Amino acid sequence: MENQKPKGNAMEKLASFIVDKRNLFFLLYIFALIFCAVATGWVKVENDITTYLPDTTETRQGLTVMNDNFITYGSARVMVSNISYDTALDLQEVIEDIDGVDTVEFDATKNHYADASALYSVSFDAEEDDDRAKTAMQDIRDALADYDTYVDTQVGVDTSADLQAEMSVIIVIAAIIIVVVLTLTSRSYAEVPVLILTFGTAALLNMGTNFLCGTISFISNSVTVILQLALAIDYAIILCHRFSDEHETLDTREACIAALSKAIPEISSSSLTTISGLAALGFMHFGIGRDLAVVLIKAILFSMLAVFTLMPGLLVLFSRLIDKTRHKNLIPKITAVGKFDVKTRYIVPPIFAVIVIAAAVFANKCPYCYTFTDLVTAKQSESQIAYQKIKSEFGTSNMVAIIVPSGNYENEGKILAELENCPEVKSTMGLANIEAMDGYMLTDAVTPRQLAEMAGLDYEVAKTLYGAYAIDHDQYGEFVNGLGNYKVPIYDMFRFLEKEMHDGNVTLSGDVQDTLDDLFAQLDKAQVQLQAENYSRMVAYLSVPEESDETFAFLDKMHDIVSKYYPEDAYIVGNTTSAMDLSSSFGEDNLLISVLSALFVILVLLFTFKSAGLPVLLIFVIQGSIWINFSVPYLQDSPLYFLGYLIVNSIQMGANIDYAIVISSHYTDLKKVMHHKDAIVTALNESFPTIFTSGSILASAGVLISVLTTNPVIAAIGECLGRGTIVSILLVLFVLPQILVLGDVIIERTSFEMKGIAGATRNVSGTMHINGRVRGYINGVVDADIKGVLHGQFNAAISTGTKVDVTQPDMYLTEGSVAEAEAAETNDTTEGGGEQ
Repeated sequence: MENQKPKGNAMEKLASFIVDKRNLFFLLYIFALIFCAVATGWVKVENDITTYLPDTTETRQGLTVMNDNFITYGSARVMVSNISYDTALDLQEVIEDIDGVDTVEFDATKNHYADASALYSVSFDAEEDDDRAKTAMQDIRDALADYDTYVDTQVGVDTSADLQAEMSVIIVIAAIIIVVVLTLTSRSYAEVPVLILTFGTAALLNMGTNFLCGTISFISNSVTVILQLALAIDYAIILCHRFSDEHETLDTREACIAALSKAIPEISSSSLTTISGLAALGFMHFGIGRDLAVVLIKAILFSMLAVFTLMPGLLVLFSRLIDKTRHKNLIPKITAVGKFDVKTRYIVPPIFAVIVIAAAVFANKCPYCYTFTDLVTAKQSESQIAYQKIKSEFGTSNMVAIIVPSGNYENEGKILAELENCPEVKSTMGLANIEAMDGYMLTDAVTPRQLAEMAGLDYEVAKTLYGAYAIDHDQYGEFVNGLGNYKVPIYDMFRFLEKEMHDGNVTLSGDVQDTLDDLFAQLDKAQVQLQAENYSRMVAYLSVPEESDETFAFLDKMHDIVSKYYPEDAYIVGNTTSAMDLSSSFGEDNLLISVLSALFVILVLLFTFKSAGLPVLLIFVIQGSIWINFSVPYLQDSPLYFLGYLIVNSIQMGANIDYAIVISSHYTDLKKVMHHKDAIVTALNESFPTIFTSGSILASAGVLISVLTTNPVIAAIGECLGRGTIVSILLVLFVLPQILVLGDVIIERTSFEMKGIAGATRNVSGTMHINGRVRGYINGVVDADIKGVLHGQFNAAISTGTKVDVTQPDMYLTEGSVAEAEAAETNDTTEGGGEQ
């Protein structure tokens, strides 16, 4: 039986090959899964979202310069509550004595001590991912274990590992929900393991091939698995139900071939809307969109591949068990919803139109944010709790770095001085305002005598050193004119002295040597952080939030200050500049995604339904759900992270439109054989299992992500996704049916298949001669060229030239039929007349 030659069209031949060669496919999948299980360890994950900023932005350019030229040592803000000031001073000494701690800032000002709480600004002598800094941070925690302590730091905090641990829990819970939902919507209990195996395979294939993308974002790495399951579960359900239907009359092999040959075009068509919506992300200026688009579209394609090539073999393998474990339909009919929709078809659409207009206005006023430091998630990590505690007691800590071309200490000093005079600035740091000793700043220019007094050097040694410096820097005029008034910046001279001592040209006494060695060590740390060969870095600590109108206005002022001294090649880098860059590109990305996702989906729907009107109606409903979804943050006055909008906007348009498509497809088919009112009720009953399955899984995934992750970006995406899916389900069940019934005339008149139909409608009953093309209700529905005599009721659109001659109205109808026909006609007239 299985070796018989496949017959039929190309799709049936392909299906036959897949089913008959299922063992070969099993073997190939085993090899692929082993490879992908290993390859998941090759995937590189980028946790810094600013990496995906366009190269033209100041933040991206400044970060590149900063990372290439400077080292940033780890830091921490440590708050100890319920202690006296004397105890706070003792704890400062304890922290300073910990190996790996460089400096601890603490004083009696309100910036460091308030309401019996002490705030220590700790700097380590290593980068935040260095083991030395991590050990020191752990020693601080241990030393303060007996106190009420809160630590805000990135040292020793592995956000990627924390996120993966959270997502593992979410996946387990989501898997349980998926199993429950599939059990409810399946026709046989044995279908559930088939579905789970299919999508488990697809998920692993996608994860294992992510290394081909080079580096993927932490967003793609964390949410793709759940979104893949939620977005593509329909594909397996379609094939599973097709197989059950065909298996009623065919044996296992033939049923599987027939089901697959019919499901491939259907699933491929269904996937196009999801893929097209995700493809819109790839056009974002912000590179995270392209990253997500590639990974998610790849996930959809692998899901389709698994359904087309692995699932048929699993169905054959489990077929006997499927037959034995069949159960009654566990999903109830929603006839009451359909009848409600029919009765409210003149009420709900106008109300919905008003709501959509209001939602569009509110969504346009949605309070977006572009940094996530201040976002509060439903689940808080220890670091987030500490940050909020410190923020409530001592306010925000907003640091920005100013990067300028090196070599002009005077200009650097002027910039720092101007910034320190601004009320928005708490403090600044740069070589130009770091004290060397005796009140001199590192960049102050001093004479040989001043240096000798400062460093404890012999004056003649100092003069000799200055002479060597002048010759080394080709400043012979200073050497000839005398070195008494020759001034050199302290920092440059100490760097030169260090070089001469290293070369053996200068030898000093023990005490002076020890003092200078300590100074040189401090200068080395300052240099790697604040000065490179081509650039200098300064730091400003602001008292304003990371993003607000006031903050952005002050950032413009900072640019004005810096540009006075450095018109070119100067950068300001920080969360504030990142927020400003993201906000400037958000408007374009927002419009681009909204337009492209809607356009791509409309094009798919045009070819799917061969109607210009129906896609518009469907898009109107789903776009309405998007506006309602994103009007909630405005009504709650709660900031929404902008990526949550951009990503969910495209997913909601590309995925949730499937719910509307399912209902519309059933309705379009059913109204050919029954009245449109009955057709919409039946369509809802037939569509509800599919909508319930996909919708409940996607909504559950979104809600789980929003409440179980501490990552603000992921939580924002989950919250918007869950809420948007729920809104979409409610609208397609309680609003779309009314719109389809009322818009039936529009759908019919804009159908590509109604060539020659003028749209004129006749509503008569009795005996009539018909000659021409008609479409409508004739004791059922007829869409054909008719020539002959009809005895019954006629309610249809006719093409130009079609003749309908009523010869004996109602003569051949029984009294009951006449009464029924008249009642139906009267009912149509009172409810608007002429509905199709």
